[in-house]
Amino acid sequence: MPKINIGLSDEQREGVINFLNQDLADAYVLLVKTKKYHWDVIGPQFRTLHELWEEHYEALTETIDEIAERIRTLGGYPVGTMEGFLEIATLQEHAGEIPSATGMVAQLVEDHEKVVRNLREHINGCAEEFHDQGTADFLTELMEEHEEIAWMLRSFIEGQAIEPSGQQIETQGKTPIGV
Repeated sequence: MPKINIGLSDEQREGVINFLNQDLADAYVLLVKTKKYHWDVIGPQFRTLHELWEEHYEALTETIDEIAERIRTLGGYPVGTMEGFLEIATLQEHAGEIPSATGMVAQLVEDHEKVVRNLREHINGCAEEFHDQGTADFLTELMEEHEEIAWMLRSFIEGQAIEPSGQQIETQGKTPIGV
């Protein structure tokens, strides 16, 4: 890594860059999956989901660029290859599967929630272990965006619990948290 004097040691910057590269890989897998679902969705909610996912993958494209630029700012290099992304991503592809529209929504909810959990860990690591408050703040903003997307997607199938298979379970009579 190049000599950079921004108040972080090479080891601190390297640790943060590793977090960011994993976040980049997850964002890229999520982008591909969202784009695929955008193409493949069918049924009565086609137009709604098709348009929503277009918004989401456009936002993810911007996020990917921002993460890569943050990595470069810290003197690192973004992964940048599909092989590299798949090697370090925590999200899984589901190649060859075309779930129902509800199954697609359920899968994306799970993925965004996984990203949120990862980002929480990375925020804490950046702030506490590596003392990089700037990256912690950057990741906090990304986490809030993923929380909002997960909420929007959950709201799409509100009133029904979702399982990883996309199967719906009636939740009649159950009180939501905070009510």
